[in-house]
Amino acid sequence: MTANIYSMDKIKIHHLNCVDILTPMQLSAIGHCILLETANRLILIDTGIGLNDVRDPLKRIGKEVIKMAGYRFNESSTAIRQIEKLGLNPALVTDCIISHLDNDHIGGLADFPNATVHISMEEYNNFKSGNPRYLQAPMLHNPKIITYGPSFNQWNGLQSRHLNLQIADISLIPLFGHTHGHCGVAINLHDTSLFYIGDAYYLRTELEDDSQPVSQLAKNRADDDIQRINTLNILRNFINQHPEIIVFGYHDIKELDQFICN
Repeated sequence: MTANIYSMDKIKIHHLNCVDILTPMQLSAIGHCILLETANRLILIDTGIGLNDVRDPLKRIGKEVIKMAGYRFNESSTAIRQIEKLGLNPALVTDCIISHLDNDHIGGLADFPNATVHISMEEYNNFKSGNPRYLQAPMLHNPKIITYGPSFNQWNGLQSRHLNLQIADISLIPLFGHTHGHCGVAINLHDTSLFYIGDAYYLRTELEDDSQPVSQLAKNRADDDIQRINTLNILRNFINQHPEIIVFGYHDIKELDQFICN
């Protein structure tokens, strides 16, 4: 699924659904990735699952993870195939900005082998620590990795870690809890700001009702549930204070709908 295109400062933003999930609780979920297009360069924010995952899921991901996540595999949903469908050249993907290193967010990295991976320092250290949540396969092609540590910079009252991509004002925003280094991504273009919060929540309803079944799933999957809950509180306050900023996560179908052309 490819959603609406917004053109700002000669940058087009494509909203892509790169994951199809039906959880064991019969909850449908997506993988909302963002593609930034310029005249000669593409930047991908999270990648969804990739061609290798679709073509050999048992070897690449494993039966246990497939069952736990509820993956449904479709090659046309991969970021690389959607980029081709847009008439763009996947070889122009120079950078992948990654919220965290769970497989459903980075399975497609190998489809863009020359892209530089941008990630928080804490998340990369978590990945290298042997944390069993992570699959190693998505990084076996040894991409160039740039990590970003703590800074004194602020974005609308939140700590930010600016990415020097030379095409737009983009920053990683620490939203720890789901993983020890999980980050959102702030995108400032012209007079519009987007705040992609990754898996800080699975569904936006978690901000309003923590008795939802998905909240228990989020708790079970969190590296640090206390930090996860603190992050939810931060997001509640941020959304109340900044109604002008579009906030959205990775898995919520309704949030993707706001970008789809009617």
